[in-house]
Amino acid sequence: LQHAHNPVNWFAWSEEALEKARNENKLILVSVGYAACHWCHVMAHESFENEEIAAQMNRDFVCIKIDREERPDIDKIYMNAVQLITGQGGWPLNCFALPDGSPVWGGTYFRPEQWKQILESLTISYKTQPERFEQSAAEIKQGIINSDLISKNTESIDFSFEKLQNAVDNYKTHFDMKFGGTRNAPKFPLPVSLNFLIDYLFYTKDDTIQKYLSVTLEKMACGGIYDQIGGGFARYSTDEKWFAPHFEKMLYDNAQLISLYSKAFRQNPNPLYRKTVYETIEFCERELRSPENAFYSSLDADSEGEEGLFYVWNKSEIDEILGLESEKFCKYFNITEDGNWDNKKNILYVDSEIPEISDSLKKSISKLLNIRNKRIRPGLDDKILTSWNALMVSAYCEAFEAFGESSFLENAKQTADFILAKQSNSDFKLNRNFKNGITSINGFLDDYALTIEAFLNLYKSSNNEKFLKSAKHYADYTLNHFFNPETNLFFYTSDKDKVIVTRKTEIDDNVIASSNSVMSQNLYKLGIYFYDEKLTEIVRSSVNLMYNNIIRNIGFFSNWASLFINFSLPLIEIVIIGNQAVSFQNLLIQNRQNVIFTAISENESEIPIFKNRFIENRTAIYICKNHICKLPVFTIAEAKRLINQ
Repeated sequence: LQHAHNPVNWFAWSEEALEKARNENKLILVSVGYAACHWCHVMAHESFENEEIAAQMNRDFVCIKIDREERPDIDKIYMNAVQLITGQGGWPLNCFALPDGSPVWGGTYFRPEQWKQILESLTISYKTQPERFEQSAAEIKQGIINSDLISKNTESIDFSFEKLQNAVDNYKTHFDMKFGGTRNAPKFPLPVSLNFLIDYLFYTKDDTIQKYLSVTLEKMACGGIYDQIGGGFARYSTDEKWFAPHFEKMLYDNAQLISLYSKAFRQNPNPLYRKTVYETIEFCERELRSPENAFYSSLDADSEGEEGLFYVWNKSEIDEILGLESEKFCKYFNITEDGNWDNKKNILYVDSEIPEISDSLKKSISKLLNIRNKRIRPGLDDKILTSWNALMVSAYCEAFEAFGESSFLENAKQTADFILAKQSNSDFKLNRNFKNGITSINGFLDDYALTIEAFLNLYKSSNNEKFLKSAKHYADYTLNHFFNPETNLFFYTSDKDKVIVTRKTEIDDNVIASSNSVMSQNLYKLGIYFYDEKLTEIVRSSVNLMYNNIIRNIGFFSNWASLFINFSLPLIEIVIIGNQAVSFQNLLIQNRQNVIFTAISENESEIPIFKNRFIENRTAIYICKNHICKLPVFTIAEAKRLINQ
C-alpha cells in the first residue's frame, strides 16, 4: 500500500503476475520490504518514484512488491537466494527471477544509477543468453534446497546438563559485561537468548549470568533504545551503549520484552523491571491497539522525512515547556544545550545507577508526552498479524503472573478471542493477516506455533479450559498439515500452499524463536497435559536432531536450549484440583521457572492430567514427574516439601 502510487506497475504475488511473465517472457523482479524499513523508503523515493526508472522497470520486467511480514514464506526463499549470491542479505531485498519464479540474481539497496545499469544489463543478457539464466536458476535452486536439508537423527543423545553448561561457557565469550548484550554494534535486544539464560540461571545460580542479565536489562531500559517519554523499545541500537536507536518500533520486539522483563522480575524484583513492563504495555495499548482489541504491527522510524524526529528534543524546547523544572529534568535525562545527538538534538537516556524516578519528574514526562503527541507522527503499519498478536497475549500472561494485575489477564483474553473469532475457522485453520475487516493469507507455522504457545500461557494464567482445548486443536491441525515425518519437524508452509522452489523448515532462533522450537515446546507441554507419549517422542526426536546446533552455537538455538533443560532436568508437574486451586497455585508459582502449574477450581475435568483426581470438598495437590505422581497432599507446606525433594 505504501507503493500504491509509485509509477512502477507493481503486482502483488499472484498467478496473474507469474502468467504475465510467462506470456511476455520477461524476468520477474521480486522486491521485498516492510512498512517501517528506513532503506526501503529511501530506495522507493530515489528509484521507484522516479518516472524514468519506473518506465524502464515496467517495460522490461514484471514487478512484484512483497510485504515480508505478510508473506515471510516468499521472503525466506528470495532472501536465501540473495544470501547465496552475495553472501549477505537485508531489506530492501531485490531479487530477479525467471518467469516461473526461480531466482537468478539479486541484492539489497541500490543507488539510482546502479539500479538503472542493473536493469539494463539483465534485460540485454536475458534476451541474448537465456541459457545462462536457466543454469544459474538451477544452481541457486539446488543451493536453497541444500541449505535446508535436515536429516533424521537416529542416534541416542545423552542429554546431560554438563554439556549445556559447556555450551553456555562458550557463549559467555560474546557477552559485553560493561554495557550488556553481545559485543560490538549495532546491538539488538535478544529476548530469546535472555529468556533462556533466565531459565538456566534458576538451576545454576551462575554469578556471571546473573550479572550479565542485570547489566543487559538495566542498560537497555535506561538507554535511548527505550522511549523514556512514552515507553516501548526501538528496533535496535546503532552503538554499543544502547544510546542511539534506529527509531522504528515493532510489536514483536515490545511483546517479547514485556515477557522478558516480567519473567526477570519474578527472579529479581527490580523496580526498574516493573516500570519498564507497565510503560511498555501502556505504549502498546496507546499507539498500537486496534478497535478489535488486537494490535497493529509497527511505527516507522521516520516522520516528516527525518529519522527519529518525533522522539528527540532541543534543550530550548524543554526549557520552555518545563520552566523551573527543566534543570532537574535535563540533568536526569542527560540533555545538553549542544545536544547529545545530531543537529543539537537530544536523545533521552538515564544512568542506571540513579535513584528511582520522582513524582515531579513523572509530571514533567507527562507534560512532554502531551506536547509530543501533537507532533506529526511516524507512519503506522496498521495491518494485524496473528503471530505477533499471539506474542502479545503471551506478554500479558507473563506480566499477569509477575504482577497480578487483573487487567493484563483480561486484555490477554480479549486478544485471544480476536484470534479465535477473526483469524480462525471451525477447523482451526488460521489466517495470518487482518486489515479493514479482511483476512486472507493462509497462516504459516509461526502463526500456529505462537498461537498455541499463547493459548497454553493463557490457560495457565486463567484456568479456562477453552484455551487449552483450542491449543490442542491448533496443534492437531499443525500436525496434519505442516508435519514432516522424515525429520519430525514442521515445514514453514502448510500442504495447502503452493510450493515456491521448496518447502522451507525454520529452525534457527533469532529475534523471534524459530517456529519449530516453539512448536516443540508446545508439544512437550501438550504431551503432559494429555498424557500423549507420541507428542513427547516427537519433541525428543527434534531436540535430538538439534543437539549439535545447540551445543555449538547456543546463541542461535536458545529456545531449543530451554527445551534441552527439560530433558536433562525434567519438569515437575503440579496438578491442583479443588475450590482453592487458584490461591494454592499463586502461592506455589513464585520463582518456579520450569514447572508446569495446572489449576482447576471446584469441578472435575476430562483433561487426562486431571482425570480421577478430584476429591470432594478438598483441594488436592499432586506433585508429579514424568507422569508419575506422589500421593495427593492438601497444604502448601507439604507441596513445597515434595517439590524441594
